[in-house]
Amino acid sequence: MSGESDLLDEVTPELVRRVEAALAEERAEEVRALLADLSATGQASILEQVGEDERDKLVGILKRDLDPKALTELDEEVLEDVLEQLDSKEIAAAARELEADDAATILEDLPEAERQEVLAELSAQDRAEIEQALAFREDTAGRLMQRSLVKVPDGWTVGQVIDYCREATDLPDDVYDIFVVDSDGRLRGSVPLGRMLRTKRPIGILDIADPDIPSVPVTADQAEVAHLFRDQNLVSCPVVDDENRLLGVIMVDDVVDVIDEEAEEDMLKMGGVGTDDMHAPPVRTVRLRAPWLLVNVATALVASFVIAQFEGTIEKIVVLAALMPIVASMGGNAGIQTVTVTVRALAMGELTAANALRFIAKEAAVGSMNGLMFAFLLAAGVVMLFGDWRLGGVIAAAMICNLFAAALAGSLIPLGLQKFGVDPAVSSTVFLTMVTDVIGFLTFLGLATIFLL
Repeated sequence: MSGESDLLDEVTPELVRRVEAALAEERAEEVRALLADLSATGQASILEQVGEDERDKLVGILKRDLDPKALTELDEEVLEDVLEQLDSKEIAAAARELEADDAATILEDLPEAERQEVLAELSAQDRAEIEQALAFREDTAGRLMQRSLVKVPDGWTVGQVIDYCREATDLPDDVYDIFVVDSDGRLRGSVPLGRMLRTKRPIGILDIADPDIPSVPVTADQAEVAHLFRDQNLVSCPVVDDENRLLGVIMVDDVVDVIDEEAEEDMLKMGGVGTDDMHAPPVRTVRLRAPWLLVNVATALVASFVIAQFEGTIEKIVVLAALMPIVASMGGNAGIQTVTVTVRALAMGELTAANALRFIAKEAAVGSMNGLMFAFLLAAGVVMLFGDWRLGGVIAAAMICNLFAAALAGSLIPLGLQKFGVDPAVSSTVFLTMVTDVIGFLTFLGLATIFLL
């Protein structure tokens, strides 16, 4: 299996080492030769895997030999570093080769003065298209869409459309659907390319168009667009304004990138990291990670306060200090399982107000069953080790309570955060940890105080 993976991966560790060695010895022609046959994704991968100094040398050697599409594949930190090595003319040359949405992604984080210098190097048409894309908010359909599409009047015949497609010079390289519009540019429907080619020339294009095709508003969030593509198995989707005028089209390859970005973003947020900081310098990484660590300190202090209330109990029964972390950690791990499922279901649109109660009840049942099972196992182990059935009973009861609480908290916290407009992926685990620690320590030490002293 690993052999097949190596064949599919064009950027191997050996290739990266060869590039680094050639850069170290300033063999520029060898560097160009090593990267010449790589795809845009492969070039981007090399740029991300070499060190910062080597990356600067590599960009200096490649300049305009760098595939413009490689820029769209780069991590934000690496892209910023690469663009610093290129002047406005070189960035403009790359932008000319890209769709307006991809060019906008590259230019959006440039300083305003430098962005204007780059735009000044472009033709009036290219500049206008990129500025239109930049006018839309990031992460919306307007930024995802490409304006290059096949749009034809609703009064044309199939023959006229075919002739137009043969003669036009500004059509996109990949065409899946023909979009039909009225005289005001409003979307009337679409025709799959294959259906049009199988239809006789005299037939009106509107007669074979699908009038009820899905479309998205230009202001729609990219996550909603991704859900639409997934749910309806779309290859392309038109983007319209408030009056249903056709503005552009979103292609499935752009949506695949969105799905990947959304999944990565949720995963990072659940780890208390707001963004991918793999390529960020240490100081910036500290700034990105510190805020949620600070929140963790606050929640840990709450748990410590609970423990402090039972200081006398712990002094009299020292073994409690060894056993109480077990209850808290089991609750935390069980709760994280529930939080992960809940956040994923919310992100995919599978968990709604209609089925929320059923979902919560199911997770509570799972927590109770897990609690009973592990309570029995843990109680048996405690009795065998310490010979005290009362201590075994206390830890068993605490385990049942904490795993039940973890299941409830793991489902209710993300739902509650989303209700108040807070991203559940960001802060659910922090509050969950506080709940499971507090409930775990409180029940275990509280029951120990009642039944063992």
